[in-house]
Amino acid sequence: MARNLEPKCKQCRREGEKLFLKGEKCFTDKCAIERRNYPAGQHGQKKGRLSDYGVQLREKQKIKKIYGVLENQFRNIYKNADRQKGVTGVNLMQILECRLDNVTYLMGFGSSRSEARQIVRHNNILVNGKRTNIPAYQVKPGDKIEVLAKAKNQLRIKTAINSAEGRTFPIWLDMNVKEMQGVFKSKPDRTDISSTINESLVVELYSK
Repeated sequence: MARNLEPKCKQCRREGEKLFLKGEKCFTDKCAIERRNYPAGQHGQKKGRLSDYGVQLREKQKIKKIYGVLENQFRNIYKNADRQKGVTGVNLMQILECRLDNVTYLMGFGSSRSEARQIVRHNNILVNGKRTNIPAYQVKPGDKIEVLAKAKNQLRIKTAINSAEGRTFPIWLDMNVKEMQGVFKSKPDRTDISSTINESLVVELYSK
């Protein structure tokens, strides 16, 4: 299965901000951005002015890295968002936020989206009582997400949810930390999603 093998800290440095790809490390002073907030390489500290196209492209690349999707996947997600009623950019962000791997991460079952994706693929997540191992599965309002009973003793899951509990959960999730389960109450409003993302730049890029 194709995946991005570029070191995660290099990806954050390339975008000039934390993308939270390394789990708990991103919340400590060991985060690469805290020490070297510029792209890796010989010319990393040289700042050049990006064209409008360059700015749009970088925003698309950033969103792809945050949610862990590849180019063809992202293009298909955008087409789906464009077909739906409403604002294309908001539809795009809601589709990404409703992915099962992202919801699993937000519920604290994985320390990062990549770890949450692995937990989903390994059949450790139940959606409405049924095993679901498709990271791109679209979670719907009212769906109950929980960790498989025999997986609840996995150290990585227990560690991740304990850390997530200390940072609070999104308001569109109803969590029961003790039982390692939660309910996806509703799709998030745009104001509830990261303000560092400018999805309108992606819409401009694909509208050309």
